[in-house]
Amino acid sequence: MKKIVMIAVAALMATTANAQFEKGTWSLQPYAGGVISSVTNVEPLSIGNGQNLEKKMTVGCIFGGEAEYQFTEKFSAAAGVNYTTQGCAWEDVEYWDGPVRVKIKDQNDILGYVKIPIVANYYIFKGFAVKAGVQLGFLVTSKFFARGEAEMDVFDEGVMRDVNIYGTVDMKDLYQKFDFSIPVGVSYQFKVPIVIDARYQIGLTRLNKETIPGVKNCKNSVFTLTVGYKFGL
Repeated sequence: MKKIVMIAVAALMATTANAQFEKGTWSLQPYAGGVISSVTNVEPLSIGNGQNLEKKMTVGCIFGGEAEYQFTEKFSAAAGVNYTTQGCAWEDVEYWDGPVRVKIKDQNDILGYVKIPIVANYYIFKGFAVKAGVQLGFLVTSKFFARGEAEMDVFDEGVMRDVNIYGTVDMKDLYQKFDFSIPVGVSYQFKVPIVIDARYQIGLTRLNKETIPGVKNCKNSVFTLTVGYKFGL
């Protein structure tokens, strides 16, 4: 049993020992992962009846790839392209509209971007890098999605019934087509070579085209966590 444990530990160490690419080499890394996002500078939205909707974070996805050139043992630069879904969500709300009880939930503004990140990597120690750069984003989809429930007399028979409501609205005309952000983060490369990458994208450009009550100069705020496979070219 002791020998089995020692073999397993040795195998784990061999797997997780980092294997950074050498000076003067190119590598390519496809990746995929998750997104947690919101938007800044948005006040609670009034929906009447003395009720306000509070903004929340929403969950999305990211997939893409990037090429990296290792200038020195410590420094490299990478550029890539990815598709990211992000945006924000709104809390559930319940209210009465005359004799009808309405509950709206799962409200999400979902924005889909094609992004081009360009980052510089500094390897503090072998396999572990801190990074920062610039990122260009191009809006390709924008949807508002919500689900609702209403209790009403559908057939005017004096009998209240639950009715499910759901729908999607195209919101693309409300948002700027271009987004500029600063990505900062860290990554760690295993020997496999699997790369885990965490980045926070600081949005610098205004998201909304026009100022409306409660929405002045909102910007994207995005955190991504990806897993990639890195191989030499």
